[in-house]
Amino acid sequence: MLGLNALARAHERDYFANGHRGAAMVAAHLLCKESNLSDMVGSRIEELVDLNWSGTPLCAGFPDEEPRPERIDEIGIALIEGADTLREVGHNAIFTMLATKGFRLIPEAATPARIEGVCRLVRMFKPWRDVEPDAEVNPPPFEDLRAASRYILREACDAVDRFVGFGQGYSGHMLTFGQALVELAAMGDVAWAESCRNAFRKYVSVTRLGPEPQARAIPDHPHSDLRPTEAAYWKARRDHDVDIGHVFKYPYSAYDLLRRAEDPALAQDWDERADQVF
Repeated sequence: MLGLNALARAHERDYFANGHRGAAMVAAHLLCKESNLSDMVGSRIEELVDLNWSGTPLCAGFPDEEPRPERIDEIGIALIEGADTLREVGHNAIFTMLATKGFRLIPEAATPARIEGVCRLVRMFKPWRDVEPDAEVNPPPFEDLRAASRYILREACDAVDRFVGFGQGYSGHMLTFGQALVELAAMGDVAWAESCRNAFRKYVSVTRLGPEPQARAIPDHPHSDLRPTEAAYWKARRDHDVDIGHVFKYPYSAYDLLRRAEDPALAQDWDERADQVF
């Protein structure tokens, strides 16, 4: 509920950063539940959410209203309006998926004010590097969950290698943008997912170009064998070392794609690079 409150209120402030925080809270819950993480992991993740976001105005409750879960599809309509354009690394699709999935899990949260707030958020994302996609970039249909997940994971692995020394935002968002489209298709919202096909092709095309000439060098993460499925990973993270939430969103998307891909060799390839993204 806190993450949905934040997503619905993000448009009132710094929509980009606060939308991330709301999406991260939803992703953190889904990571724990869908990856069957231990109680120790879940408790530490809950503690991190509480220490950083739960008590802030962003997460405050909304006035009581009659839930209108039949209006959840309005979020998809907002997405489709601008879906052909690549908008700020695909966050219009990422946040649409997480909000929609959250409301369907908690239909009593699907009040008019929250739904309208999320729709306003989705419509706020601006065009970003909206180039023509490379003709060779042709992902499988997103409803082919296994093939699409494999495609996205391979592109993410390649992006990690390509951006060594420049940060891993491109590889991380390959996971989150791609997984959002796969998850939308898995939920039955195939038209929403496919409306973003051209935008995702643009993102893959941009990512394949590698770092821009003016890109800022960013030190790579130190090597680590710890992974977000382990309590030790979260214990090692400082109490306020969550930034705007990629620490939750990247693992949620990665592990969801790995489950759907059902490809042990690809999973090994990803794990060899995962510490650079996580």
